[in-house]
Amino acid sequence: MRIDIITVLPELLTSPFEASILKRAIEKGLVEVHTHNLRDFSTNNYKQIDDYQFGGGAGMVMMIEPIDKCISMLKSEREYDEIIYMTPDGTTLTQGIANELSLKENIIILCGHYKGVDQRVRDHFITREISIGDFVLSGGELAAAIVCDAVIRLIPGVLGNETSALTDSFQDNLLAPPIYTRPAEYKGWKVPEVLLSGNTAKIEAWREHEAQKHTAARRPDLLD
Repeated sequence: MRIDIITVLPELLTSPFEASILKRAIEKGLVEVHTHNLRDFSTNNYKQIDDYQFGGGAGMVMMIEPIDKCISMLKSEREYDEIIYMTPDGTTLTQGIANELSLKENIIILCGHYKGVDQRVRDHFITREISIGDFVLSGGELAAAIVCDAVIRLIPGVLGNETSALTDSFQDNLLAPPIYTRPAEYKGWKVPEVLLSGNTAKIEAWREHEAQKHTAARRPDLLD
């Protein structure tokens, strides 16, 4: 998989890909992540990529021409499955969306800034708009990093245990059940006996029951 991120602040996207699982995935050659500074595609000497909005109003708008030039350059080099715009009014990121994107080969992510992008960018270039929640950030970079993390960890070979991602919360529209590790008893607090039984069928039935109960208590909307 290759992910190209178009951004005004590429430095914000340095550290997420220099540590932990994302770094290992890149080093293994399982994914490529490239950032592109939108100012490099500016049409004037001031590296301007934003301007006042027509009709007046507070806030600057990202201009269409630098974005067009950047996307066109990338598309001239390879085909892209998705061109994603990170925006608060996009579809809220879910595990299902992450699963779907993990099967793609090439993705562009455009990070918004200021009041957002010229609407013509959304009308003519963007294939999918994603939000990470009902709140506003100063830019789309951190949101893009979250999307990348959610997607890359699902690529085969990235996690040490191939089945780990399949048992995460939301994979089956349920929250994950409680989990325990050693010691089996601590300060009188005991691990449920069924988990120590070695009976796989009973353990799976217990986990399913606990996941249902946990979801009903915390996220009943998922059961609808």
